[in-house]
Amino acid sequence: MSHSSVHPSPHLPQQPPVPAYEPEPAFAAVPERARWRYKPRRALWRSKLVRAVALALVLALCGLVILALVREQTGTQGFLVGLGLALLPVPLLLAAFRWLDRVEPCPWRNLLFAFAWGACAATLVAIVANTFATRWIATATADPGSADTIGATVVAPIVEESAKAVAVLLVFLFRRRDFTGIVDGVVVAGFSATGFAFTENILYLGNAFGEDQEIGTAGFASVTAGTFFVRIVMSPFAHPLFTVFTGIGFGLAAAAARRHRIRRVLLPLTGLLLAMGIHALWNGSASIGPWGFLAVYGMIMVPVFGLLTWLAIWSRQSELRTISGELPVYAAAGWLAPAVPRALSSMRARELARAYAARCFGPAAATAVGEYEAFATSLAFLRHRARRGNADGDFAAREQELLHHLWQRKEVAGPALTYAAQATGRVWTPPPHLNYGGGYNPYRY
Repeated sequence: MSHSSVHPSPHLPQQPPVPAYEPEPAFAAVPERARWRYKPRRALWRSKLVRAVALALVLALCGLVILALVREQTGTQGFLVGLGLALLPVPLLLAAFRWLDRVEPCPWRNLLFAFAWGACAATLVAIVANTFATRWIATATADPGSADTIGATVVAPIVEESAKAVAVLLVFLFRRRDFTGIVDGVVVAGFSATGFAFTENILYLGNAFGEDQEIGTAGFASVTAGTFFVRIVMSPFAHPLFTVFTGIGFGLAAAAARRHRIRRVLLPLTGLLLAMGIHALWNGSASIGPWGFLAVYGMIMVPVFGLLTWLAIWSRQSELRTISGELPVYAAAGWLAPAVPRALSSMRARELARAYAARCFGPAAATAVGEYEAFATSLAFLRHRARRGNADGDFAAREQELLHHLWQRKEVAGPALTYAAQATGRVWTPPPHLNYGGGYNPYRY
């Protein structure tokens, strides 16, 4: 089956007949055969198990080392205070990025890896490299004051953004199927940067608490309160904001056609340079006094944050438009119910379809509808990449796998999504150029 065809291939293997769907109060679970996955042969070093074990060992080692370093600098009490305060913005930031990723959610294993990389590996690299570079500059120039300024405005942005970007690069290279566009880049970069900021905030808040213990200050006038206000209240989005530029670069590279090799290299590099630049500007603002900091915060950081938020939401809406644009050919060929493409292009309709299935047939039916929505979304993006000249060599096998899963779940998902389309006013009228012929098809809805 080629990516340009719109009709089912006659060469698809015949599937065993699926028992007729019985609308009982409790919907039966999808048969085990429906859990089938296409699995191409892989070399040993590309084995998922080998990669998972290697990454777990590396991150665990980095986590132990960074834990020891932070505790050594802050003390046990300072570490616990910093940990408690630094944890506060993390759930909100992660929830915001996860909300953005609702159309085609990135697997949790990728996001947890990105967060762990930022919290453990990236911070370890940053602490070691920043300390070494600042001491070397101080020794070379015999001016510790200027060395600290150079370290904060030049060295730190380069080192920290490069370290955080490694997580995005690894997901881009080794989880390519899960990395399809700007939204995926923004989400992975956001998780990596949130992990980095979490560990860094523990260090800053722990040191501030230790300073308060030495000088005897407490309450709103304390160093801890001031640090908390600046880092947790005013700018919890700072590190994610920087690294999102890198994520956007990788997302644009993922969406570019394979023949544009130079573009696919330059776009991530451009994003990384922008991340370093905005990071340097933010760090440099602290060296020009409180008014300079507030000016940079109000005139640059807040507008950039608003612009990137708009871009991320626009990209999510673009993903929904991709679904409504790519799936009608499958509906025309008989693989999907006519109303399904429009229903899947609305998050409200998706949620309504799952609620309808759960209410009428039970939790198993809602799970089946959710799986159907995920597989159909993956199919839309697979075809979209193929039309843009970005298809993998296993396109036909992957397409067959996804169509198989949709067929297995159509008995409950089709009516639920049709109901949701009607309830939300998204009834689909087929364009005249789409042909509903296609002959007999054992998968036909």
